[in-house]
Amino acid sequence: MQIPQDLIETAKLELRSVNTQAEFFQLRARFLGKKSFIHKSFQKLKDLDPSEKASIAKDLNELKNNLNKLFENSLRDIDINGSRDNIDVSLPEDLYDLGSEHPISKILNKVIEYFIPLNFQIFSGNEIETDYYNFEALNFSENHPARQMHDTFYLKSNIKSNRDFLLRTHTSNTQIHCMLKETMPLYMLSPGRVYRCDSDNTHLPMFTQIEGLVVDEEVTFGDLKGLLIDFLENFFNQKMEVRFRPSYFPFTEPSAEVDIKFGKKGWLEILGCGMIHPNVLNGCNVNTKKFRGFAFGMGIERLAMLYYGVDDIRDFYSSNLDFLNQFKP
Repeated sequence: MQIPQDLIETAKLELRSVNTQAEFFQLRARFLGKKSFIHKSFQKLKDLDPSEKASIAKDLNELKNNLNKLFENSLRDIDINGSRDNIDVSLPEDLYDLGSEHPISKILNKVIEYFIPLNFQIFSGNEIETDYYNFEALNFSENHPARQMHDTFYLKSNIKSNRDFLLRTHTSNTQIHCMLKETMPLYMLSPGRVYRCDSDNTHLPMFTQIEGLVVDEEVTFGDLKGLLIDFLENFFNQKMEVRFRPSYFPFTEPSAEVDIKFGKKGWLEILGCGMIHPNVLNGCNVNTKKFRGFAFGMGIERLAMLYYGVDDIRDFYSSNLDFLNQFKP
């Protein structure tokens, strides 16, 4: 077997014309890859006479080592000095479809940003809840319509319990957990997903809600009104016509629906609120002779529809990029 003496010089000569790493690795494969002279020669060693096999193997190993060093040094030179590519600055840049914050997340964060400077703390609650925390502790009667199967998603469970498990229908369950665990006074926000058996262009079976609760000394309905009016004017960044309509919620008394006058649409319901019912406070071992409180809750999708002028709530979850891209900063 004859080993070409000029293989190293040939490799050096061809390396001078290499401009990119891609060209480098192609050339390296020619001299050291599976189809190279070196690789094929090692495969032929088994057919040689033992008397010449040792010396030829030694020469091949020496040649292979020298080629490896040559290519390693050349690659280092390319890495240090950068690719020798000629960059065509006239070519269009690659376009990347970057994600962005979802409009519902934007609105939720906008709401939270208003209340945090007022010393409200954020608490997360259970999405899978017992009937007690979702209904009973909030003063819902046994025959209340909201407890029926057509309004609430009840769950089958292997857990031995005398309580029914369900997907919470509001974030109000969190206020019960907090009042049982936290010391008073308490200023809390509870954002999260809630679930109801309802679906049309303004309702979804899953939506985002945020609940606010204040328990302190000498809290009044006037404090609640002032807080919510200021919040709405801050949120929409304009003076708002706001009205409080008497309403009924089992966990507040008195209760009110809050409407805003919104352009040509007229009066629109925006949230519900009220003073916390004494039965709820007593059930959470709150000293009602010293403390009282108020609560309010709003749907984030509802706020987002008004803020962005969206007519169909289902658009927010349609995964339609044309729709979602309009909310990019």
